[in-house]
Amino acid sequence: MEIINFAEQNSLLCQYLSEMRDVKVQKDPMRFRRNLERMGQIMAYEISKTLHYRTEDIQTPLAVSKSPVLDDKVVLATIFRAGVPFHHGFLSYFDNAENAFVSAYRKLKEKDDSLEVLIEYLASPRLDGKTLILCDPMLATGASMDLSYRALLTKGTPARIHVVSVIASQAAVDYIAEHFPQDRTTVWVGAIDPEINERSYIVPGLGDAGDLAFGIKE
Repeated sequence: MEIINFAEQNSLLCQYLSEMRDVKVQKDPMRFRRNLERMGQIMAYEISKTLHYRTEDIQTPLAVSKSPVLDDKVVLATIFRAGVPFHHGFLSYFDNAENAFVSAYRKLKEKDDSLEVLIEYLASPRLDGKTLILCDPMLATGASMDLSYRALLTKGTPARIHVVSVIASQAAVDYIAEHFPQDRTTVWVGAIDPEINERSYIVPGLGDAGDLAFGIKE
């Protein structure tokens, strides 16, 4: 399994991520959403370099040009709700991609104050033989991503899987490496942070991406 950590290279993605972490900049939810979208666009472009292409004859006004065009059938899958602007960034580059949506949420267990992840909604095309790009801005424990992937497998087995997050904890990256197919999965992250706290928030992280993008939920 290959792990791509964008924090190990200098790019505008690092600038956008630094703004998303900044408590002063976080006061502007429109800017937070826009930066999520722009990070999705940059990551979509980088992922596009790893996909398969075929050559087609394209008729111009003057002659025929032999041009590479995308050959993979791409499905963009997103975990609600913070993933929506992130997803939009990917979709603005993968124009013809099919789309899948998963609702996964963390529920606090009253007995021991632990958290469990529940899936309550899934909408997806068939995935057999396709390239699945599964994106969620925050990869804290890896449990939500894994459960979402298992739910998506009810729609078929993808040929390739790209797991994409803005920020991941090291524990979550290790979890994905253990639970996803080693030979068909690539993990793309804006940064890998060292730890998670007792409430499963990434530290230093950036807080609750859903709340910062769309407002505090009850």
